[in-house]
Amino acid sequence: MTTPTSGAPTKVTLRLLEKTDREIVKLDRPIVGAVYKFQHDFRANPRHPGLRLKQLEGHERLHSARVNADYRALLLHLSDSEWLLVAVKHRKHVYENLDRLSYGINQVTGSIDYVDLEIVESGMLRKGRPPAAPAASRPTPVAPGPAQERPLFAEVTPEQLAELGVAEPLIPVVGRLTTDEELLGLVEYAPRHTGEVLLRLRDAPYEQVLEEVTRPVEVRDVDPQDYQAAVERTDTTVITTDKDLESIIEERDFGRWKVFLHPTQKQLVTRRYSGPARVGGGPGTGKTIVALHRVKHLVDRLGPGHSKQVLVTTFNKNLAADLRARLLALGGPEILARVEIAHVDQLATRVVREADPGSTKSRIDDTRALNEWRQILLETGETKWDAEFLMDEWTQVILGQAVNSRVGYFKARRAGRGRSITRADRAEIWQLTERFTQRLDEKNLETHRQVAERAARLEIERAARLEAAARASEESGGLGNVHAQSATGAWQRYRYRHIVVDEAQDLAAAHWKMLRAMVAPGPDDIFLVGDTHQRIYDNRVTLGSLGVHIRGRSAKLTLSYRTTREILRSALRLLGDERYDDLDGDDETLAGYRSVLYGSEPVVRRTDSFEAELDAITEQIKAWHDIRREDIAVCVPTNDMVTQVTARLTKSGIVSTEITADGPRGDEGVHIGTMYRFKGLEYQRMIIAGVQRGLVPRASVEALRRTDPARYQAEYKRARSLLFVAATRARDALTLVWHGEPSPLLGDLAAMADSC
Repeated sequence: MTTPTSGAPTKVTLRLLEKTDREIVKLDRPIVGAVYKFQHDFRANPRHPGLRLKQLEGHERLHSARVNADYRALLLHLSDSEWLLVAVKHRKHVYENLDRLSYGINQVTGSIDYVDLEIVESGMLRKGRPPAAPAASRPTPVAPGPAQERPLFAEVTPEQLAELGVAEPLIPVVGRLTTDEELLGLVEYAPRHTGEVLLRLRDAPYEQVLEEVTRPVEVRDVDPQDYQAAVERTDTTVITTDKDLESIIEERDFGRWKVFLHPTQKQLVTRRYSGPARVGGGPGTGKTIVALHRVKHLVDRLGPGHSKQVLVTTFNKNLAADLRARLLALGGPEILARVEIAHVDQLATRVVREADPGSTKSRIDDTRALNEWRQILLETGETKWDAEFLMDEWTQVILGQAVNSRVGYFKARRAGRGRSITRADRAEIWQLTERFTQRLDEKNLETHRQVAERAARLEIERAARLEAAARASEESGGLGNVHAQSATGAWQRYRYRHIVVDEAQDLAAAHWKMLRAMVAPGPDDIFLVGDTHQRIYDNRVTLGSLGVHIRGRSAKLTLSYRTTREILRSALRLLGDERYDDLDGDDETLAGYRSVLYGSEPVVRRTDSFEAELDAITEQIKAWHDIRREDIAVCVPTNDMVTQVTARLTKSGIVSTEITADGPRGDEGVHIGTMYRFKGLEYQRMIIAGVQRGLVPRASVEALRRTDPARYQAEYKRARSLLFVAATRARDALTLVWHGEPSPLLGDLAAMADSC
């Protein structure tokens, strides 16, 4: 195939190969600007003399085109009207290493593999030691040397690597890898499927990787010359306007990542499950993306109609709004027309109001409820119990087990609650609880926890009526109608056919009871995603005991597509040696959790004063002048710090906006908020400030070490999860800063600190 002749169409379609944008963004800004102009000119007329498009010697499809005086674009010619941009390189590096450039159609996945061996091996050199020299160029040894390191994949044959879909030119290189650093250096520049196979192969046997990673994307009868079919199986982006490439480069693939489903995840989306199913995995592994694609899959399978038969829910307003925006980007308004999107407390409120439309009670959050508890303790002079303990006992034991009497509380289970209490203690606590609920009634208030419990009871009663009607219909030889007549004479049915839950680890028992009753038990009824390492509320549940049976229908994602390896490694250290559950009574680990991205090491800074800490925050944001302010976030432990940081940034001329319970207050500026506000959000660069003793965790937690050790451990663990969540919101860069004594949660990370 040669360069198109004058008879070819003038305008062409230009595609961008995945990972190419990550290389372009590393170039100097003037060169990136030249790339923007180049793509505009090339799409308009690739034969323009100024572009100097020409076929590279020894390559049938690979061409070069002029970006500026020093840089060239490398493009694969797919058809007369379609091109694939695979690299932008200095012209010297193009023409001196033509024999190191390789491309072809992967005979396993059917996608296009482009490999620059020079770049791959230089990546290995930066991350580890140089790859072994070819045998012909090795000097003859004069004396025995140290024992050669064992290759990482010594147990895997070249034939097996090929069967797994490893790019053919890289198979000899893979055989020489001896350290994880070399492996990660190779993965950074290898085709995506090759990287995923190799990372998974470090933790699992060949047979398992074949089934879990390769089989889902395997293509039969691949035509090695059909590049038009191959490009449809390749992770590319079509550039149709001048803004397309710019948005990809400026966002560093961030927007596309938020809806992109990797082929290896597709099987989780399209599988038919015999009942509730769960997908777990660490931050950035694509759990939410899987959930969103699952929603689209379920909607696509619905018959004609306009009713909203699929529910998507999560635990707060911010996340629900984000899910709506991402689902709209993924499937458009047609998908949203069949989907109900609501956070669980909003859903519970709707159920209760439907049953009691005349209620005028105001809802209060946990912070306001805790203040009410403190007022009761002040009024009664009670010092034996603290407000946090009473609040926890009321929500987790009394409301959690739907206890509605003193006798019922005496019988309630408290396994794992920590502090041991006697029968007399229970009597005192019940008396205080009655006083608390009476106080709320007098103020015409109710908590979201109370609403959730009432909603659960209402939905359970509703489901029981439906089941009774179905049994009666079956016994009378009817048509098996699952509808039931309500008191108003209206016909009822289960509210939804399918429910999809995001951030499942933070839902309370009452939420699960309500959701379970909203959908008929059966195939594909409930699909949930979550990670208990990111649990930031004390909602510990065993789903099986609540009727949500996921055993045998759980899967785990292990590759992070968002957070760099360097940030991930530091974040995992924040978790310490804590044990985490899998939402169904067993332990959960992050074993095998890896990142496919590389970046800089997190910056750790200790300052001498709060003023110096504010200065450090300001200086860091100014240093990040190459990205949009909205892609930067400052995370702090308290609301007071939000106010103080905002004031300092304003004084320094930096626009910022606070993240509230309803999302960012404004559309522009650096995002600032407390750690709780960042759950489920993502940023290119992140500062976590105030990471010091007494704030992370809060000082009151330390006091529990002596008075309530079990509760101390639970609060300490929750603080770890909160810091872990904050750290993994960053994709490219993370800065940790504090003044005074560092948080004990930092561990050996504190020793890495630079003083300022």
